[in-house]
Amino acid sequence: MSLDIRPIFSALLRNRTGAVLVALQVAIALAVLTNAVYIVDQRVTMIDRPTGIDDANMFVIDSTGFGGRFDYNASLRNDLDYLRGLSGVVDASPINHAPLSGGGSSTSIQLQPNIRNSSDTHPLNYFEMDEHELNTMGLRLIAGRNFRAEEILQPFSPAHPDAFVPQIILTKKAAESVFPKQNALGKTVYDGEGHSATIIGIVEDMLGTWPNTPQAPQSVAFFPRLPLMYGFYYLVRTRPGQRDAVMRTVEAHMATSNPDRVIRSVKPLSSIKRIVYLGDRNMAIFLATVTVLLVAITSLGIFGLATFNVSTRTKQIGTRRAVGARRGDIIRYFMVENGLITTTGVILGCALALGVGYWLSLQYALPRLDLYYLVGGILGLWTLGQIAVWQPARRASRVSPSVATRTV
Repeated sequence: MSLDIRPIFSALLRNRTGAVLVALQVAIALAVLTNAVYIVDQRVTMIDRPTGIDDANMFVIDSTGFGGRFDYNASLRNDLDYLRGLSGVVDASPINHAPLSGGGSSTSIQLQPNIRNSSDTHPLNYFEMDEHELNTMGLRLIAGRNFRAEEILQPFSPAHPDAFVPQIILTKKAAESVFPKQNALGKTVYDGEGHSATIIGIVEDMLGTWPNTPQAPQSVAFFPRLPLMYGFYYLVRTRPGQRDAVMRTVEAHMATSNPDRVIRSVKPLSSIKRIVYLGDRNMAIFLATVTVLLVAITSLGIFGLATFNVSTRTKQIGTRRAVGARRGDIIRYFMVENGLITTTGVILGCALALGVGYWLSLQYALPRLDLYYLVGGILGLWTLGQIAVWQPARRASRVSPSVATRTV
């Protein structure tokens, strides 16, 4: 028995309220589904992207001195000798801020001194460390050389007021940003006060102190200068599998080794990274939960409408069976009817999804919605709609032709 679309349209027009509501529900579900899945995928990709450093085997010691008796250089020397001499430690270095921590230091460099045009300046996230910085980070030197011990400057202070340094090391990303299509090694750059610095090395890319920014990797620089005296960090890198044991040993020793300073915390770098990404992780979980619930509610709406249509059309179904309609014809009828409703909702949902994606890109500087997600959402919702209507359609196909005569 051939299936005519016109009776289906006529039936929908007579009971259009339910069909319109379900179509709108499908449209909203598609708009939310595609944009939410796109945002979740971006967040998950950002959380899982490589950091460029050996963060799984590193921990950070938050140290601060106090009182007039605190001897910064002696404390630094003793602590580093102890840390670097420990079994299981690859290397250690003082640092102004922990990598991947969500808070750090930034500056801008330019190619000419005393330039005031912001378009000619290049922002940098920088770390102040000693000559052990690359080995501690686990970074590979691509070109040039590392700092020498005699090049490491004292902390910025009234006695050492220069904010810039004579030499710097840049990541590959930073070097390409400042000198596109050029070799940055050996070039001179300037800070906002006109002080110059020579690029003596280029290293592999890494995430800086703000890993949850869209840019990956960041423009990072290393300055050969010790961090501030009061309130600084030690970054320690261990051999694989020995981080936790070394941390316990270090914390027990350093808590009592110097009465003129306080160890505020000893944390794995992976724990610091997890805290920074907590907001992104929570957002991904929230959006995924909302999406699942919305899709489930949409499926229930389609199922409910189909069930209602079957229960109110029992006589018509029985009549069609009596005049020769087979079970497969009845199933196809309701599947096509639901397909029309879902398709209408999908068409509206496409426009809504693209509009919401455009608004999000303007308001929150997010990338525009990838059309692959929209196509996936269309196929997913359309298939889900057909699955949801399958059971009511099968129940309709089991209506006996005798029902038509009993209800006359």
